[in-house]
Parts: sequence; C-alpha cells; structure tokens
Amino acid sequence: MDTLRVLVVEDISVHRLILTEVLNDIDGVEVVGSASNGKIGLARVEQLRPDLITLDVEMPEMDGIEMLRRLQPAALELGVVMVSVHTARGAEATLQALELGALDFVTKPSGADLRANMDGLRAELKRIIDAYITHRLLRGMSGGKGEKQVAPAPAPAPAVPTWAPVKTTAPVEPIEIVAVGISTGGPNALGVVVPQLPANLRVPVVIVQHMPTAFTSALAASLTSKSDIRVVEGENGLRLEEGTVYIAPGGEQMKVVRQINGGNYLVLTDDPPENHCKPAADYLFRSVAEVYGPRALGVIMTGMGADGREGLKLMKGQGSRVIAQDEESCVVFGMPMEAIKAGIVDRVVPLDNIAGEIVRMVGR
Repeated sequence: MDTLRVLVVEDISVHRLILTEVLNDIDGVEVVGSASNGKIGLARVEQLRPDLITLDVEMPEMDGIEMLRRLQPAALELGVVMVSVHTARGAEATLQALELGALDFVTKPSGADLRANMDGLRAELKRIIDAYITHRLLRGMSGGKGEKQVAPAPAPAPAVPTWAPVKTTAPVEPIEIVAVGISTGGPNALGVVVPQLPANLRVPVVIVQHMPTAFTSALAASLTSKSDIRVVEGENGLRLEEGTVYIAPGGEQMKVVRQINGGNYLVLTDDPPENHCKPAADYLFRSVAEVYGPRALGVIMTGMGADGREGLKLMKGQGSRVIAQDEESCVVFGMPMEAIKAGIVDRVVPLDNIAGEIVRMVGR
C-alpha cells in the first residue's frame, strides 16, 4: 500500500515514542525515522526524504524554529506539523513557526498519564494529515519524493468558479459587522488581511480562528504589533466597537448579543464544540445572522472541513453578503470550498485582495 512517509523530530524520548505509535496507528501513514534535535533532523530529511515532519518547538542544540528556517518546507514540498507545549511561550513560538511555513500544529500530551490523551492526539493528527493529503492531490504534488504516491484520500472536490455571484432582488443594506471564519493557514492569512484594515474602519470585525487556549491571545498580540486597527482577544460582556478586531478565545464559544439600550456585545460560553471546533465559526455566524440580519458581511477563509457553511447559510438567508478566499491562496481549500459549493458566496477573492474587498463593501 502507498504510504505517507513521516519523520518525528522530538527531543523527549517518551514523546517521541508516543508520536511514533500514534502516527503508525493512522491508516496510510508510516514513520520512517526520528531525530532528537533539529541538527539531526536536517540530516534525516536529506537521508529519508519524508513527506511530512512532526517538529518539536523547543529542543537542545537546534530548536524547531531554526530547523524550519533552514528547511524551507515550501521549496521541498514538505509538510511540517509543529508539536508545541500548551503555554504562552509555546504559543508565541508556534505562531513564529507558522509564519515560517509550518502547515499546522498540535499540543503535546501532558499530565501524569501521557498516554491518556493519545486518542485525542491521534484524531488531531489524522485530521491534519487527511487535509494535507487532499491538499497534495489538489496541487498535483507526488508523495515519497518520486518513489511512492501519497496514501488514498478523499476525492478532490469538483472545480469551482473563481467568480460565484449570488443574485438577489433585495435592497442592499449598510454593513454593520464583519464576521470571519478561518482555520488551517489562518495565522499567516490573518497576518495579511488584518494589517491592511484601516484604523477607522466603521464596523467591528469578529473572527473565529480554530486554536486552543493561550494560542489565540498570542495571535491577537501578534496581529496588534503589525496593524493600525485595534486587535483584542474577545472577552465576555465586551461591547462591540467600530475599528476593532475581536479574536474568539480558544476553548470557548463566542457569539454576539443585542443590547436593548443600544449597541451589541460579546458573550463567551462553555457550549460544546461544533464541527469538532471550539470556538466554531458556525456558532458565531448563527448569532450574527440573528442580531444583524442583512447588515453583515461573512468572510470564510483557508481551513479544513466545513465549519462556517451552515452559519453562513443562515446569514445569507437573512440577506447578508458573503465572500470566500480563493483556492490558489488557501493553505487548505476546505471551508471556502464548502461555502462555494453551497451556493451562498457572493464573491471569491484572492487573499491579498480580501481586506480591500472588506473596506470596499463596508465603506469607511
């Protein structure tokens, strides 16, 4: 059977063993080697020619960030999944790794019984690997560096038009909020879009980026350092203000609620995950549809799966407008593709043009 060849780069031996066991349990995946630091990892890449690497962030002699800098994964057609500790420091380093070309990340198993979290780790790695395989098939990349083809995967989606207008006879109402759903590839994509938004944008922007606790606060801080527009992590009871971007915190669901005496605000809940996501774009979009009706703009961007599609259907049913990121500029063309296939997208836009399209549709 054709396989996806994986190299595990991790300095802690028990984590190396757990990752190897978990990965080998996934159909169509073979761990072809391991390394205890980045220096050895670079040599193993040259020797073994893997399709995918799991890469620890913090290691002696050469850490994951330095290995990633030297590796240049895009040039090698090599997928890199970072393995990070669930801390603020780990979150900052992981965001840096994503900027350097890492595909996605998982958090290390923790606690007294490291094996207790193996099922969750296996599911998360399988989700990432399935999306990566589909991505390779859609981009026409061969597996095994000329030796093997990548393992069986879901069939590529049918081609979608680069322009997908939705006709409506309803009057166009002014936009009062922009709601964004995004996942794999999101930190880099948001790093392109958010800094292009003007500080005087006349509406609030609410964003669900699929990330765990601690990572979303690091993302908000990173975007703040690059942007003129104000960027904050969402808080319970926070009033929505124009010219502000709100990032849904990891591990919580975020919705918007109407305030009787004027203005709207954020509510954070411990409601269950949707589409295996918490925060979930569908959860946010449903509330936007209820509160803002036709006076909203939905934006669906790079990411695997279908989160956001059902919520955008509700928004579109209320008269909202919807734009989607185009396939060429997506790291994973999953969430935008699902919305386009559902016939609810007004315009398909390249990443570099999304901010300009938001500004054009909102007006300053």
